Amino acid sequence: MTTRPEPRDAWTDPGLGAIMSERRKLINLAYRMLGSLADAEDVVQETYARWYAMSAAQQEAIASPGGWLRTVASRICLDLLGSARARRENYVGEWLPEPVPDQGEWGAGPALGATSDPADRVTLDESINMAFLVVLESMTPAERVAFVLHDVFRYTFPEVAEIVGRTPVACRQLATSARRRIRAARPTATPAARRAALVRDFKLAWEAKDIEALIELLDPDATGLSDGGGLVNAAPRTVGGEQIARWLITVMGLAPDLTLLERRVNGEPGLVIQQAGTTRTVVAFDFAGDRIKQLWAVRNPEKLRPWTTP
Repeated sequence: MTTRPEPRDAWTDPGLGAIMSERRKLINLAYRMLGSLADAEDVVQETYARWYAMSAAQQEAIASPGGWLRTVASRICLDLLGSARARRENYVGEWLPEPVPDQGEWGAGPALGATSDPADRVTLDESINMAFLVVLESMTPAERVAFVLHDVFRYTFPEVAEIVGRTPVACRQLATSARRRIRAARPTATPAARRAALVRDFKLAWEAKDIEALIELLDPDATGLSDGGGLVNAAPRTVGGEQIARWLITVMGLAPDLTLLERRVNGEPGLVIQQAGTTRTVVAFDFAGDRIKQLWAVRNPEKLRPWTTP
C-alpha cells in the first residue's frame, strides 16, 4: 500500500474536516468487503493517499468528495478480494474473518491506534455478524462487492456498475445470486434472547466440564472451526455436537486456568477466553432453532488486537 502523504492543516483547509469525516464510512465499507480490520485500514490509507496525491484543482473539480472516496475504496477492495483468495489458499489452517468487539468494549489495544479513535470503529449491525461474513467469504469478489454496496450501503445498481465494471443488469444478477447464498445459509432465525441464553448456558456447561449439557446445547450436526493462522495451535475442523463437546472438555482439562467471559462478538453473543489476563481466543456462534449450529474460534493473535488491553 502507498504511504499516505502528510495531510494539510485542518485550520487552513476547511474542506479537510469533511474529507476526514468519511473515515468511519470507509472503514465500515472495507471491513464488510474484506472481513479484515487490518486490510480495511490499509484500504482507507490508500484511498486517502490517492486523494492527497491530486492537486487542489483536481480535488475541487470533484462534485462529491465523499462519493469519490467510497468509489475508490470499493475498487481497491475489489482488487484485494482477488488477491486475498490466493493468499488464503496459502493460509495455515482455516481462515476466519477478524472479530470485532462492541464499541463499549473496544479494546485500547494497538490495532486501531492507542487513541481508539471513534472514526476507526466498525458500526455493528446484522450485516457484520460472523455468520454473515463467513457467507460473504463464499462469494465471488464481484458478488460480494455488488451485494455489500447495494443491499448494505444502498447504492443504486448504476452506481455499483460503475465500480464493478459491469452493466447494471449484471450487477443486479450478482446481488440476487449473493442474496440466495445468504438465505440458503441461514434459513431460520433464532430470537435474540434465546441466542444470549444459549451462549450463557454453553459457558456455564463448559466451565463445569458438563459434557452432557454441552451435547444438549449443540446441534448434532454442529461444526467447529478454529483459526490460529499458523501462529498458535488451532484444532482441526470438528463436525458433530458430541465430538465438539468432547474437544471442549479436553481443552478445559489441558488449560484449567482459562477464564470465559460473555462478550458481544460482531454484535452477537459470544465468548472471550483469557489466560492470565490475556485474551487468547474469541468465539463467535451461529444458531439453528434452540441449539448452537456453528462455533468459530479465532486464535490468531494478529486478529485479536482490538481485544487486547495494553
